[in-house]
Amino acid sequence: MVAAERFIGVAERRARLALRHRLAGQAAAATPEEVADALVALHGTDPATVYLAVGARLADPSHTVRETGRALYEDRSLVRMHGMRHTVFVFPTALTAVVHASTGVAVAARERAALLKHMAAAGAPDAAWLKEVEESTLAALARRGQATAAELARDEPRLKERFVYGAGKSYEGVHTVSTRLLKVLGVEGKVVRGRPLGSWTSSQFRWAVAPAHPELDAAGAQAELLGRWLAACGPATEADLRWWTGWRVSEVRRALSAIGARPVSLDEGTGYVTQDDTGPAPEPDEPWAALLPGLDPTAMGWQGRDWYLAPELRPALFDRSGNVGPTVWWNGRVIGGWAQRADGEIVWRLLDEEGVGRETHTAIEAAAERLTGWLGPTRITPRFRTPLEKQLATG
Repeated sequence: MVAAERFIGVAERRARLALRHRLAGQAAAATPEEVADALVALHGTDPATVYLAVGARLADPSHTVRETGRALYEDRSLVRMHGMRHTVFVFPTALTAVVHASTGVAVAARERAALLKHMAAAGAPDAAWLKEVEESTLAALARRGQATAAELARDEPRLKERFVYGAGKSYEGVHTVSTRLLKVLGVEGKVVRGRPLGSWTSSQFRWAVAPAHPELDAAGAQAELLGRWLAACGPATEADLRWWTGWRVSEVRRALSAIGARPVSLDEGTGYVTQDDTGPAPEPDEPWAALLPGLDPTAMGWQGRDWYLAPELRPALFDRSGNVGPTVWWNGRVIGGWAQRADGEIVWRLLDEEGVGRETHTAIEAAAERLTGWLGPTRITPRFRTPLEKQLATG
């Protein structure tokens, strides 16, 4: 193994995070596309997270909703689709082919095989029947432009057929063909989420035919994706890379070798940076504060989080499945959490007072005012609620 070239401490890692994740004032972005490009991917499991993550990083967040909606549904410069760890993300459209080839193809094969297995166990029709339904569904979606599953079922009634999943098991349930098939088509990169049925916080989406993209070599795509993420989030350990990508260790190591990644020494062991990223990182010009949403890509960016989030804070800020809630940041570390109450007030509580003074409180209050301003009458309830968020929200 090549020896680590230099040590990168916590202070430098926090400085990199501040500037590369567009959180320090001097690094604020002008558009949602700039934010997504800087972060590589925005968590999309909770629809509100996308907008909140963008708004926290824009120099002028007053048009967050309009501009993010434009990027997602008019210009299609951002696309919501399945990605790493079989999770829904929002990616720059130019990156969708890379994500699909590096991650989606393997997951899609498992998903289709599982669907056929479950249908066969339930005595449902075979693969040829499913292929007919799939082709008919995609044709109907192309005609409509965007449609809900219910609308597509009016064009292709076989989508409404049901089958029992896990018969006799504790997890037994009834699935419709539409629910499972559209999920498979999404992972396969054939369909993507379109406009929501309600407001920008709605989790009910229409479907649309996925933008055309070239079919790439899996190894090459993995190298490109890992290189993009490492440029945004490096240094990172092998464990961080495996966790974020969901790949096998052999795939991570192959991609690291392909991009010529350089080893560096971290408090927790060996980390990696891209080939041209071994020099010292600049410091932010000024101290900064941020209110980041639940599932924010910065808070969820690494498996090893001790360098920006003290372990004793986790029980209050994470749910039982490991999903982070809304967090308060000060100069590159999490120091508390926040919530929105029913009357729209943004409230926050500090859990780590080290190095916190009047300047910190003033900066957090300013961040809360900015958030309140662009949210307007909209009320946000995180999809995955955490102990501190629930306490703050109910007052």
